[in-house]
Amino acid sequence: MAKQTGIIKLKGTIDDIAFYKTTDGHLARAKGGVDRDKILHSAAFARTCENNSEFGRAGQGGKLIRTALRSLMQKAKDRRVVSRLTTLLLAIIKTDAVNSRGNRTLSEGNLAMLEDFDFNINGKLGTTFFGQFIPSFDRVTGDATIAIEAFTATEQIGAPSGTSHFKLAMGVAELDFPNKTFSFSEMHMGILPYDNSAVAAANLTASVNPNSTLPVVVVMGIEFYQEVNGEYYSLKNGAFNALNVVNVDDV
Repeated sequence: MAKQTGIIKLKGTIDDIAFYKTTDGHLARAKGGVDRDKILHSAAFARTCENNSEFGRAGQGGKLIRTALRSLMQKAKDRRVVSRLTTLLLAIIKTDAVNSRGNRTLSEGNLAMLEDFDFNINGKLGTTFFGQFIPSFDRVTGDATIAIEAFTATEQIGAPSGTSHFKLAMGVAELDFPNKTFSFSEMHMGILPYDNSAVAAANLTASVNPNSTLPVVVVMGIEFYQEVNGEYYSLKNGAFNALNVVNVDDV
């Protein structure tokens, strides 16, 4: 594809050239491609159909995860999170050793590959929060817990300039990929001052259905604020907030 330069940027189609805007700038490309009916019914495109099927399944799985975690993710994401997550889920689908190519699923794949996924590449949890914590999930009770050891905010948190307060939160999502449904709950420590005072050890706990037979994802995040006249404002619209998959419990 070509990149548009100059003062005037075009959008739309002129002859066989399509002009459009992306996060990488204004681009242009030639129209064309193979007829859809030929792709669907020609043996020569059997691999293409299989790839498209699994790519679509990865996209649907990503949408389910993003929807389930929306309350935490809406303030801790980057512009490419959709494509990054889809790419990872497609890799997980390809680990399915049960189903044939084109029919492989997330449920049969290695979902543990989701662990340590950051929803905001500009605010990774591992380079933001340096305190000690242990995530766990009890499948019998449905309780997900993150045990956070005592810490000092200014020593264990790499906060962006202008931070006056922060909030640590966790969430747990039970994901039914085949039926595109989920259950979710969350808990947070409340908004705390970003200073050198000690933050006591705490257990954050959130629950999904007990005795579940579905995969469960546990996430942990941190959000930064600036206090102005008693009101807390999300710092720089959440550009440096972090949200990370800290545990995946698969059946």
